[in-house]
Amino acid sequence: MHRQTLEFTNAAGVALHGILHHAVGDARALAVFAHCFTCTARSKAAVTIARQLARLGIATLRFDFTGLGESEGEFSQSNFTTSVADIVAAVRRLEQQFGMPVELLVGHSLGGTAAVTAALELPQVRAVATLGAPADPEHVAGLIHAATRETRDDVLEVNLGGQPFTIGKQLFDDLAAQPMPERVAELRAALLVMHAPLDAIVSIENASELFLNARHPKSFVTLDHADHLLSNEADAQYAARVIATWAGRSLSAAEKAAPQEDAAAGPDALATTRGGSFLTALDVGGHMLISDEPASVGGENLGPAPTRLLSAALAACTSMTLQMYAARKGLDLDRVATEVRHSKSTRESGGSKETISVFERTIELVGELDDAERRRLIEIAERCPVHRTLTGEVRIDTRES
Repeated sequence: MHRQTLEFTNAAGVALHGILHHAVGDARALAVFAHCFTCTARSKAAVTIARQLARLGIATLRFDFTGLGESEGEFSQSNFTTSVADIVAAVRRLEQQFGMPVELLVGHSLGGTAAVTAALELPQVRAVATLGAPADPEHVAGLIHAATRETRDDVLEVNLGGQPFTIGKQLFDDLAAQPMPERVAELRAALLVMHAPLDAIVSIENASELFLNARHPKSFVTLDHADHLLSNEADAQYAARVIATWAGRSLSAAEKAAPQEDAAAGPDALATTRGGSFLTALDVGGHMLISDEPASVGGENLGPAPTRLLSAALAACTSMTLQMYAARKGLDLDRVATEVRHSKSTRESGGSKETISVFERTIELVGELDDAERRRLIEIAERCPVHRTLTGEVRIDTRES
């Protein structure tokens, strides 16, 4: 995993500081992460999500807005509009670095609202993901007023999250002038809204408003038990995993790997690992998945282990096969639930012990079926293609590309 400092200037000539995360080898996509209001690029959410996206092949730049963190400028002179301009500048710098378009914007809190607005100026952006974003930027103004300690001239002295900040009063006018419902409706990129029901800073009603005003394609994911800052690293990791998988369908890399009508035209699956990690990006006929190992064997448990994917293939194939058979025979089968458990066992063979794989399959058949029909369906389960592959003779030919 590479970590690189990027310095660049915004439209006003202010020097901004960013950190780029990208895995060894070529990036399949580029992303910019916009941190929350008065946070920095070093927030736990920014660092964790940028790292995880990079591990999945999406090079990600997290940067400090004007006057925050290691970026220059006066925070008291910044506002929502300048934050949007900072995102655009970060996108331009990242595109210069890689010579390819930034297609994904991820924004946390007000950074999410700014990311939506910035996407309207960046037609190359194909996907925007928000985390705990306010639907109305003026919502932030209320939080600032509540935290105000002193007022003087054209600035406010406030205490946010235990830290003092000087905020220009012009920020309030700028926030009030943002027509976010209309802007979300204009968004052409795919939108993923992620929000925690227990968010005490920005209520989940904001997520509903963003989602309802957006046009399709749009998605909503609940961050159960998370707080506004995603201070629990597991919540940030989960968010990154969802974002990478969701965005994979919208990015141009997915088009290049789109399923071919002729199955022989491309591989069934492509698995890519980066940076010495077990975390693996899977391209399965243009469908983006991830795999990992549990922490007990050195992984991060960010996705199912390969053996579980094998169990999943058997379970899915079984249920599909039974539904197809029932439809063809006119059986009243409403639902099939197939549970598969994989384990290892030993058996005597030629005076020595050998290890074998055991798949325990339990099938639940729901419908108005008589005993004979149920027995027949259980027999048919053993004819599913994955079952036959696992129990038949298998040959694996390996070569270096």
